[in-house]
Amino acid sequence: MSVSGTNTSFGFEQPRLVAKKILAKPQNEGDGAVVRRSIGRPELKSLDPFLMLDEFEVSPPAGFPDHPHRGFETVTYMLQGAFTHQDFMGHKGTIRTGDVQWMTAGRGIIHSEMPAGEGAQRGLQLWINLSAKDKMIEPRYQELVSEDIPKAEKDGVEVKIIAGESMGVYSPVYTQTPTMYLDFTLKPNAQHHQSIPESWNAFVYIIEGEGVFGLQKLAPIKAHHVLVLGPGEGLSVWNKSSNPLRFILAGGQPLNEPVVQHGPFVMNTQAEIDKTIEDYSYSKNGFEMARH
Repeated sequence: MSVSGTNTSFGFEQPRLVAKKILAKPQNEGDGAVVRRSIGRPELKSLDPFLMLDEFEVSPPAGFPDHPHRGFETVTYMLQGAFTHQDFMGHKGTIRTGDVQWMTAGRGIIHSEMPAGEGAQRGLQLWINLSAKDKMIEPRYQELVSEDIPKAEKDGVEVKIIAGESMGVYSPVYTQTPTMYLDFTLKPNAQHHQSIPESWNAFVYIIEGEGVFGLQKLAPIKAHHVLVLGPGEGLSVWNKSSNPLRFILAGGQPLNEPVVQHGPFVMNTQAEIDKTIEDYSYSKNGFEMARH
């Protein structure tokens, strides 16, 4: 039995239940990449502060050639294989299986993300909005190799703490928008009860296996579903199958601000978007290096 925070041994008096369940179907994106988009599709445009979640699968020569970002953060988490990232400031790096790159685009970045190996490279990319006061901050990166991501284990439950806290273990990642990002694996017959700040929005994305979420009597839900969680103290999950269950649990403090998105630009007003397009077109206000 694993309990995070001050909960009874039966989980929560007010567990978060699944308010919405969506299967992420494959679609083409970038240059020959296949993504399963869960957040950021018509049925789930966003979940404040989250703008998009893609599970991507890319084989060379496909990938994501040079493209800009402004006004939010991207979190890339490799599930299998490797990706090389290169930006217009000369920052270059490769993230491999289990590694994370937490990129705060802020006022502007232009980069490419390309597979760095043969065969299929798989991962998750999450877009997290920045508040109005943070949209134009200087860009920065936090890169964690798999060995440096804190882990905890108890009673058949293993968790990698990419951001936030679980089982009393904290991630070193600084989240500009307060966020938790946890990668759970539950062995058969294991269960877990994870606290989530009550004011936060939260979701689950099932990577493999199937699990029972919210209440023990509910039917299990299979891989590639995103589950939007309703209000409550935290998430209870049970693995009643004979195979491992692996899922991401993410939560974040809602910004409660207007969102105006134009592709890879996310601002608060249409005027700011127009200004961003102008800045990008003329290589100014954060996009100075674009001409190189």
